[in-house]
Amino acid sequence: MRIEIITEPITRAEAKAIAKEIYGTMVKGVADIERGVIALGGKWHMDANAKLTEAGSRQDVVWGFNLYPERDGEERIEYVSLINIRPALGNRDMYIGDAVIREKICRIVNKLVP
Repeated sequence: MRIEIITEPITRAEAKAIAKEIYGTMVKGVADIERGVIALGGKWHMDANAKLTEAGSRQDVVWGFNLYPERDGEERIEYVSLINIRPALGNRDMYIGDAVIREKICRIVNKLVP
């Protein structure tokens, strides 16, 4: 199972190749909103989450999303993942309710997968 930590921009074609391995047009992703990096791939968000935390990310700044590399605009990123359920941080749902966190993820993803 391929999971890539993305620290430098990749092409949409590269993101599509990762997506095709499991889900076809969508790839699971996890963003470290403090370090500005993402991990893409894996069957579950937890797979990419583990890869990022092993690489030094703190759990409280890591959030899950789904990326559709072929889409544009607001349809490109879904801010939904089981790892986002964090009552201690005020997020009681799979959806990231905090608009500031969603915007940080969006900026990071758009920078790394333009």
